[in-house]
Amino acid sequence: MEYVTLNNGVRMPMVGFGVFQLPDGDCEKCVMEAINAGYRLIDTAQAYYNEEAVGRAIVRCGIDRKELFVTTKVWVTQHSYDKARASVTESMRKLQTDYLDLVLIHQPLGDYYAAYHALEDLYKEGYLRAIGISNFSAERMADLTAFNEVKPAVNQVETHPFFQQEALYGWMRKLGIQHEAWGPLAEHRLIQLLRTPMLIAIARKYGKTPAQVILRFNVQRGIVVIPKSSHKERIEENIDIFDFELTDEEMQQIRTLDENKSLWLAYDDPNIVEMAMQE
Repeated sequence: MEYVTLNNGVRMPMVGFGVFQLPDGDCEKCVMEAINAGYRLIDTAQAYYNEEAVGRAIVRCGIDRKELFVTTKVWVTQHSYDKARASVTESMRKLQTDYLDLVLIHQPLGDYYAAYHALEDLYKEGYLRAIGISNFSAERMADLTAFNEVKPAVNQVETHPFFQQEALYGWMRKLGIQHEAWGPLAEHRLIQLLRTPMLIAIARKYGKTPAQVILRFNVQRGIVVIPKSSHKERIEENIDIFDFELTDEEMQQIRTLDENKSLWLAYDDPNIVEMAMQE
Protein backbone atom coordinates (compact mmCIF):
# COMPACT_ATOMS: atom_id res chain seq x y z
CA MET A 1 0.00 0.00 0.00
CA GLU A 2 1.20 3.50 -0.81
CA TYR A 3 0.43 6.43 1.50
CA VAL A 4 0.15 10.20 1.16
CA THR A 5 1.02 12.62 3.96
CA LEU A 6 -1.74 15.15 4.63
CA ASN A 7 -1.09 18.82 5.40
CA ASN A 8 -1.08 18.11 9.15
CA GLY A 9 1.40 15.21 8.92
CA VAL A 10 -1.13 12.36 9.12
CA ARG A 11 -0.52 9.51 6.66
CA MET A 12 -3.47 8.36 4.56
CA PRO A 13 -3.66 5.24 2.34
CA MET A 14 -3.88 5.94 -1.40
CA VAL A 15 -6.58 3.30 -1.91
CA GLY A 16 -9.56 2.83 0.36
CA PHE A 17 -12.80 0.90 0.45
CA GLY A 18 -16.03 2.86 -0.01
CA VAL A 19 -19.31 1.61 1.44
CA PHE A 20 -21.85 3.92 -0.23
CA GLN A 21 -25.14 2.06 -0.89
CA LEU A 22 -23.94 -1.11 0.83
CA PRO A 23 -26.82 -2.27 3.06
CA ASP A 24 -26.07 -3.11 6.68
CA GLY A 25 -26.04 -6.88 6.15
CA ASP A 26 -23.68 -6.83 3.18
CA CYS A 27 -21.55 -3.99 4.49
CA GLU A 28 -20.02 -5.82 7.45
CA LYS A 29 -19.04 -8.79 5.28
CA CYS A 30 -17.59 -6.60 2.53
CA VAL A 31 -15.56 -4.47 4.95
CA MET A 32 -14.14 -7.65 6.47
CA GLU A 33 -13.20 -8.89 3.00
CA ALA A 34 -11.63 -5.54 2.18
CA ILE A 35 -9.52 -5.48 5.33
CA ASN A 36 -8.43 -9.07 4.69
CA ALA A 37 -7.44 -8.03 1.16
CA GLY A 38 -5.16 -5.32 2.53
CA TYR A 39 -7.34 -2.20 2.65
CA ARG A 40 -6.70 0.02 5.63
CA LEU A 41 -8.83 3.04 4.66
CA ILE A 42 -12.58 2.55 5.14
CA ASP A 43 -14.87 5.37 4.00
CA THR A 44 -18.42 5.67 5.33
CA ALA A 45 -20.84 8.50 6.16
CA GLN A 46 -23.76 9.29 8.42
CA ALA A 47 -26.00 9.41 5.36
CA TYR A 48 -24.99 5.89 4.26
CA TYR A 49 -26.75 4.37 7.31
CA ASN A 50 -24.12 1.65 7.68
CA GLU A 51 -21.69 3.05 10.26
CA GLU A 52 -22.71 0.34 12.74
CA ALA A 53 -21.87 -2.40 10.22
CA VAL A 54 -18.47 -0.80 9.60
CA GLY A 55 -17.95 -0.63 13.36
CA ARG A 56 -18.69 -4.33 13.79
CA ALA A 57 -16.17 -5.17 11.07
CA ILE A 58 -13.52 -2.95 12.68
CA VAL A 59 -13.95 -4.79 15.97
CA ARG A 60 -14.04 -8.26 14.38
CA CYS A 61 -11.20 -7.89 11.89
CA GLY A 62 -8.37 -8.43 14.37
CA ILE A 63 -6.31 -5.55 12.96
CA ASP A 64 -4.92 -3.01 15.43
CA ARG A 65 -7.16 0.07 15.31
CA LYS A 66 -4.08 2.25 14.79
CA GLU A 67 -3.44 0.51 11.47
CA LEU A 68 -6.86 1.48 10.14
CA PHE A 69 -7.88 4.83 8.69
CA VAL A 70 -11.60 5.39 9.29
CA THR A 71 -13.48 8.21 7.58
CA THR A 72 -17.04 9.38 8.08
CA LYS A 73 -18.96 12.49 7.03
CA VAL A 74 -21.38 14.91 8.69
CA TRP A 75 -24.67 15.22 6.80
CA VAL A 76 -26.37 18.54 5.99
CA THR A 77 -29.18 18.08 8.54
CA GLN A 78 -26.48 18.26 11.24
CA HIS A 79 -25.01 21.55 10.03
CA SER A 80 -24.98 23.56 13.21
CA TYR A 81 -22.21 23.61 15.81
CA ASP A 82 -24.07 21.57 18.43
CA LYS A 83 -25.68 19.13 16.00
CA ALA A 84 -22.43 18.48 14.15
CA ARG A 85 -20.53 17.85 17.36
CA ALA A 86 -23.23 15.52 18.69
CA SER A 87 -23.43 13.68 15.36
CA VAL A 88 -19.69 12.96 15.37
CA THR A 89 -19.96 11.59 18.90
CA GLU A 90 -22.79 9.35 17.72
CA SER A 91 -20.74 8.24 14.72
CA MET A 92 -17.89 7.23 17.02
CA ARG A 93 -20.34 5.21 19.11
CA LYS A 94 -21.66 3.42 16.03
CA LEU A 95 -18.16 2.81 14.70
CA GLN A 96 -17.03 1.55 18.13
CA THR A 97 -13.99 3.81 18.29
CA ASP A 98 -12.92 6.62 20.56
CA TYR A 99 -11.37 8.64 17.73
CA LEU A 100 -11.74 9.03 13.98
CA ASP A 101 -8.98 9.45 11.44
CA LEU A 102 -10.91 11.81 9.18
CA VAL A 103 -14.30 13.51 9.33
CA LEU A 104 -15.61 15.47 6.35
CA ILE A 105 -18.38 18.01 5.87
CA HIS A 106 -20.40 15.95 3.37
CA GLN A 107 -22.00 18.73 1.33
CA PRO A 108 -21.40 22.49 0.90
CA LEU A 109 -24.95 23.28 2.01
CA GLY A 110 -26.65 24.73 5.06
CA ASP A 111 -24.57 26.26 7.86
CA TYR A 112 -21.47 24.27 7.04
CA TYR A 113 -19.28 26.95 8.63
CA ALA A 114 -20.76 26.18 12.05
CA ALA A 115 -20.39 22.45 11.43
CA TYR A 116 -16.76 22.94 10.40
CA HIS A 117 -16.06 24.94 13.59
CA ALA A 118 -17.34 21.92 15.55
CA LEU A 119 -14.91 19.68 13.65
CA GLU A 120 -12.08 22.13 14.36
CA ASP A 121 -12.76 21.91 18.09
CA LEU A 122 -13.01 18.10 18.04
CA TYR A 123 -9.73 18.04 16.13
CA LYS A 124 -8.02 20.27 18.70
CA GLU A 125 -9.40 18.07 21.49
CA GLY A 126 -7.82 14.97 19.91
CA TYR A 127 -10.96 13.12 18.84
CA LEU A 128 -10.23 13.61 15.13
CA ARG A 129 -6.84 13.11 13.49
CA ALA A 130 -7.82 15.17 10.44
CA ILE A 131 -10.82 17.12 9.16
CA GLY A 132 -11.93 18.05 5.68
CA ILE A 133 -14.70 18.61 3.19
CA SER A 134 -16.54 16.79 0.42
CA ASN A 135 -18.13 18.01 -2.81
CA PHE A 136 -16.75 21.53 -2.36
CA SER A 137 -16.09 23.59 -5.49
CA ALA A 138 -12.84 25.54 -5.80
CA GLU A 139 -14.40 28.83 -4.68
CA ARG A 140 -16.15 27.36 -1.62
CA MET A 141 -13.02 25.42 -0.71
CA ALA A 142 -10.83 28.53 -1.00
CA ASP A 143 -13.31 30.56 1.07
CA LEU A 144 -13.52 27.98 3.85
CA THR A 145 -9.75 27.65 3.90
CA ALA A 146 -9.18 31.40 4.12
CA PHE A 147 -11.58 32.02 7.00
CA ASN A 148 -10.95 29.07 9.32
CA GLU A 149 -8.07 28.25 11.61
CA VAL A 150 -7.64 24.59 10.60
CA LYS A 151 -7.12 24.07 6.89
CA PRO A 152 -9.13 21.17 5.41
CA ALA A 153 -6.83 18.19 4.95
CA VAL A 154 -8.97 16.55 2.25
CA ASN A 155 -11.61 17.44 -0.31
CA GLN A 156 -13.45 14.32 -1.48
CA VAL A 157 -15.11 14.91 -4.84
CA GLU A 158 -16.45 13.02 -7.84
CA THR A 159 -13.42 12.16 -9.98
CA HIS A 160 -13.12 9.62 -12.80
CA PRO A 161 -11.96 9.54 -16.44
CA PHE A 162 -15.13 11.28 -17.66
CA PHE A 163 -14.81 14.03 -15.02
CA GLN A 164 -11.16 14.50 -14.13
CA GLN A 165 -11.60 17.77 -12.20
CA GLU A 166 -8.42 19.34 -13.58
CA ALA A 167 -9.22 22.90 -12.43
CA LEU A 168 -10.25 21.82 -8.91
CA TYR A 169 -7.26 19.45 -8.78
CA GLY A 170 -4.98 22.42 -9.46
CA TRP A 171 -6.53 24.49 -6.69
CA MET A 172 -6.22 21.64 -4.20
CA ARG A 173 -2.54 21.33 -4.98
CA LYS A 174 -2.12 25.10 -4.63
CA LEU A 175 -3.85 25.13 -1.23
CA GLY A 176 -2.19 21.93 0.04
CA ILE A 177 -5.47 19.99 0.28
CA GLN A 178 -5.50 16.31 -0.62
CA HIS A 179 -7.71 15.31 -3.55
CA GLU A 180 -9.79 12.19 -2.84
CA ALA A 181 -11.99 10.62 -5.51
CA TRP A 182 -15.43 9.20 -4.91
CA GLY A 183 -17.01 7.29 -7.79
CA PRO A 184 -13.55 6.66 -9.32
CA LEU A 185 -14.98 4.02 -11.68
CA ALA A 186 -17.77 6.29 -12.96
CA GLU A 187 -20.53 4.17 -11.39
CA HIS A 188 -23.38 3.78 -13.96
CA ARG A 189 -20.99 4.40 -16.86
CA LEU A 190 -18.51 1.77 -15.68
CA ILE A 191 -19.47 -0.68 -18.45
CA GLN A 192 -18.75 1.99 -21.04
CA LEU A 193 -15.31 2.54 -19.52
CA LEU A 194 -14.54 -1.17 -19.36
CA ARG A 195 -15.34 -1.49 -23.07
CA THR A 196 -13.15 1.44 -24.13
CA PRO A 197 -10.61 0.00 -26.64
CA MET A 198 -7.78 2.24 -25.45
CA LEU A 199 -8.21 1.14 -21.82
CA ILE A 200 -8.49 -2.50 -22.87
CA ALA A 201 -5.22 -2.23 -24.80
CA ILE A 202 -3.38 -0.61 -21.87
CA ALA A 203 -4.77 -3.19 -19.45
CA ARG A 204 -3.70 -6.06 -21.70
CA LYS A 205 -0.15 -4.69 -21.84
CA TYR A 206 0.20 -4.92 -18.04
CA GLY A 207 -1.91 -8.03 -17.47
CA LYS A 208 -4.49 -5.94 -15.64
CA THR A 209 -8.15 -5.04 -16.06
CA PRO A 210 -9.43 -1.70 -17.41
CA ALA A 211 -10.78 -0.95 -13.92
CA GLN A 212 -7.30 -1.36 -12.45
CA VAL A 213 -5.88 0.95 -15.12
CA ILE A 214 -8.50 3.59 -14.27
CA LEU A 215 -7.67 3.44 -10.56
CA ARG A 216 -3.95 3.50 -11.29
CA PHE A 217 -4.44 6.61 -13.42
CA ASN A 218 -5.78 8.61 -10.49
CA VAL A 219 -3.27 7.21 -7.99
CA GLN A 220 -0.46 8.34 -10.29
CA ARG A 221 -2.03 11.79 -10.28
CA GLY A 222 -1.64 11.72 -6.50
CA ILE A 223 -5.37 11.27 -5.93
CA VAL A 224 -6.70 8.96 -3.21
CA VAL A 225 -9.37 6.58 -4.56
CA ILE A 226 -12.17 4.76 -2.71
CA PRO A 227 -13.73 2.22 -5.08
CA LYS A 228 -16.60 0.13 -3.79
CA SER A 229 -17.80 -3.36 -4.63
CA SER A 230 -19.84 -6.09 -2.99
CA HIS A 231 -17.94 -8.82 -4.87
CA LYS A 232 -14.88 -10.33 -3.17
CA GLU A 233 -12.92 -10.76 -6.40
CA ARG A 234 -13.51 -7.12 -7.38
CA ILE A 235 -12.56 -5.92 -3.90
CA GLU A 236 -9.26 -7.78 -4.21
CA GLU A 237 -8.73 -6.59 -7.79
CA ASN A 238 -9.24 -2.91 -6.99
CA ILE A 239 -6.36 -2.77 -4.52
CA ASP A 240 -3.95 -4.70 -6.73
CA ILE A 241 -2.64 -1.67 -8.60
CA PHE A 242 0.80 -1.06 -7.10
CA ASP A 243 2.88 -3.41 -9.26
CA PHE A 244 2.74 -1.43 -12.52
CA GLU A 245 3.08 2.18 -13.67
CA LEU A 246 1.46 3.92 -16.60
CA THR A 247 3.69 5.79 -19.03
CA ASP A 248 3.32 9.51 -19.67
CA GLU A 249 1.82 8.67 -23.07
CA GLU A 250 -0.75 6.35 -21.50
CA MET A 251 -1.65 8.97 -18.88
CA GLN A 252 -2.21 11.46 -21.69
CA GLN A 253 -4.37 8.99 -23.63
CA ILE A 254 -6.64 8.53 -20.61
CA ARG A 255 -6.85 12.31 -20.17
CA THR A 256 -8.57 12.50 -23.57
CA LEU A 257 -11.63 10.78 -22.06
CA ASP A 258 -12.41 13.83 -19.92
CA GLU A 259 -15.84 15.37 -20.61
CA ASN A 260 -15.43 17.85 -17.72
CA LYS A 261 -19.00 17.27 -16.55
CA SER A 262 -20.44 15.69 -13.42
CA LEU A 263 -22.48 12.52 -13.82
CA TRP A 264 -24.47 13.26 -10.67
CA LEU A 265 -24.39 16.56 -8.82
CA ALA A 266 -25.07 20.11 -9.94
CA TYR A 267 -24.99 22.49 -6.99
CA ASP A 268 -25.91 25.40 -9.23
CA ASP A 269 -29.33 23.72 -9.68
CA PRO A 270 -31.76 24.83 -6.91
CA ASN A 271 -33.69 21.57 -7.29
CA ILE A 272 -30.60 19.55 -6.35
CA VAL A 273 -29.94 21.79 -3.37
CA GLU A 274 -33.55 21.53 -2.19
CA MET A 275 -33.50 17.74 -2.50
CA ALA A 276 -30.26 17.42 -0.53
CA MET A 277 -31.48 19.66 2.28
CA GLN A 278 -34.62 17.55 2.75
CA GLU A 279 -32.85 14.19 3.10
